[in-house]
Amino acid sequence: MKRWLCVLLISLLIVSMTLTSCTQTTTKIRVATDATWPPFESVNEQTKEIEGFDIDLFKAIAEKANIEVEFINVAWDPLLAGMAQGTYDAAISSISILPERQAVMLFSDPYFAAGQLVAVRIDNTTITGKSSLSGKTVGVQLGTTGNIEVNNITGATARPYDDIGLAFQDLMNGQIDAVVADNPLVLSYVGKNSTKLKTVGEVFSAENYGIAVAKGKEDLLKKINIALKQVKAEGIIETLSQKWLEK
Repeated sequence: MKRWLCVLLISLLIVSMTLTSCTQTTTKIRVATDATWPPFESVNEQTKEIEGFDIDLFKAIAEKANIEVEFINVAWDPLLAGMAQGTYDAAISSISILPERQAVMLFSDPYFAAGQLVAVRIDNTTITGKSSLSGKTVGVQLGTTGNIEVNNITGATARPYDDIGLAFQDLMNGQIDAVVADNPLVLSYVGKNSTKLKTVGEVFSAENYGIAVAKGKEDLLKKINIALKQVKAEGIIETLSQKWLEK
């Protein structure tokens, strides 16, 4: 009798351990990012690792959602195309939530509010904001909200770049008249080149960043939104803002 009781207890223990193992299984996902958009995502020149506000945010979300993440560094247009085709499970890359994007991919709840801002050379006195970009050549990142906004300015010529850093370099070298991009990014570049660049005018357009998720992965989206809500409640976004956006 004792022998059978012992066997039964061992069997129950094995079943319990198996069920526990199953419930704690970590989901691994591929997350795309265009690491040319500091301070949200960029490659650290020393470590060669992808870092930034978005990267830290997704790591915090992944920890709470029990998700293992493989970040994939991919250019902006292939990133959007890949999300539309389901090549990646998710993407975090300062992605504005727009109706045309929502038609081909899912989006999390918003996590950051941004807008467009104009940067010019420090000695420029003719460009004072969006309203004076007509007749000017303006650097933008290909396929971004900045690209869309400049295309809508009568008389302005948008010059698209795969890497927004190259646009700022051309601006400093006098190859273009201005750059339009998301305000945190513009402030970051201007701050690092304050003897050569300045911002002009007010932030224009209102947009929200969201985490993109491939269509058909509603369960993953639900996990991300639950974890994002927890991250917000714990003040992690404010902490990341101080770390990445206020230095």
